[in-house]
Amino acid sequence: MKFEGSNNEHFNLETIKGTQLIKKAQETELTLLWFMTDGNRLRIDSVEYTFNKYDILCLTHFHELEVMQLGEVKFLRWNKPFYCLLNHDSEVGCKGLLFYGAATLPVINPSSQEVDTLSTVWKMLEQEMVSQDNLQQEMLQMMLKRILILCARIYKTQENYGSVEHANVDIIREYNFLVEQHFKEKHGVADYAAMLNKSPKTLSNLFKKVGNKSPLQYIHERKILEARRMLSYTDKHVTEISYELGFTEVQAFSRFFKKHEMVSPIEFKKRKELGNIATSSGKDA
Repeated sequence: MKFEGSNNEHFNLETIKGTQLIKKAQETELTLLWFMTDGNRLRIDSVEYTFNKYDILCLTHFHELEVMQLGEVKFLRWNKPFYCLLNHDSEVGCKGLLFYGAATLPVINPSSQEVDTLSTVWKMLEQEMVSQDNLQQEMLQMMLKRILILCARIYKTQENYGSVEHANVDIIREYNFLVEQHFKEKHGVADYAAMLNKSPKTLSNLFKKVGNKSPLQYIHERKILEARRMLSYTDKHVTEISYELGFTEVQAFSRFFKKHEMVSPIEFKKRKELGNIATSSGKDA
């Protein structure tokens, strides 16, 4: 089911089953996948993941998604004209957490009670998708916001965000968002601390309260993510990729990449190309 407004707004709600493909998101589109079966295998940004029943996955159009095995999944997708997450961050609190974060792939694991609540809202969405009155868009937006708020609350709990004050959670979210926006040209924690009017030590202490990753690790992981994307899904040369990611020497980039991925960028690209060839050969057979 799809809602289309008069100003290029669109909102999709579907239940997808194994044989169906998830089309690549277009610019500004956001996607939420709610898995209804176990053993779903997706390759996202060249890394393979398995998702089980009731897991919820949030994706932007930047993610490169390949379906390997899919059972049944509930699917939401909307574009910026329908509901701009960035402009309405105060309403749902998802920026830098569920969407537009640095390198973390947010996977939400709802409890049985939370599944019941989400299922109720989903049924209301399905009912509203067949409405034809002039309040339909507003109702759909309202229920989408409710789902996003519920998902953000669940994710904050499972990621230990409850151990810090609300204002500090917002600082962490904003840091993640800023890294996503500027990781190619700003490479040190001090750069982002200055943008947030905080000291690097303050940021380090905040991140310690919610997990083991330091603020610098978020920057490094975002660079690695982008490197994997470009090596896997573009024809760019390793030298071009290294300069685009802010390295002044390709050797420095190669050392950085190998430290994180255990193989050189050239070897990583070769393996990906060989895997694509093998996949194509299997399809032709």
